[in-house]
Amino acid sequence: MNRYTVAVLVRNQFGVLNRVTSMFRRRQFNISALTVSETETNEFSRITVVFDGEENYKQQLINQLYKLPDICSIKELTSDNSLCSELMLIKMQNVSSTREDIRAAAQAFGATIMEYSKDSIVFQLTGDSRKIDDFINLMRDYTILEICRTGIVSLERGSSTIRKVTNL
Repeated sequence: MNRYTVAVLVRNQFGVLNRVTSMFRRRQFNISALTVSETETNEFSRITVVFDGEENYKQQLINQLYKLPDICSIKELTSDNSLCSELMLIKMQNVSSTREDIRAAAQAFGATIMEYSKDSIVFQLTGDSRKIDDFINLMRDYTILEICRTGIVSLERGSSTIRKVTNL
């Protein structure tokens, strides 16, 4: 099974997200990350979906998505043709016996302290999913209180944009 990242440019209308995600559900794709936001204009939204599946079913899914009325364009994003990033907040237990090890690891990964209290430290980390996964795995040796991840945001490299291939 392969992992895919697809950016979908849609008209910013009520119910569009539900119609798009329902298409994934009906074709039994598991969505592992989903990010939605308005674009440079409030007329359109961009939905970035990371999912697992087989190549031939992925192409069928994209063909079916294009049949939805509010879909403007779809772009498959790969590590070769795009830049990807994710944001994570992680709340760690703050105890004197592990504090310096946790802070040293956070510094090595480029995480910043968002909040520091007597009982907990909240770090913010941005980067690709592998970097964030590696940091979480390192922190599992300590007490993780809570994790929140945004999902992937991704843009195509160079001057090409998703709007240049729209079906308006």
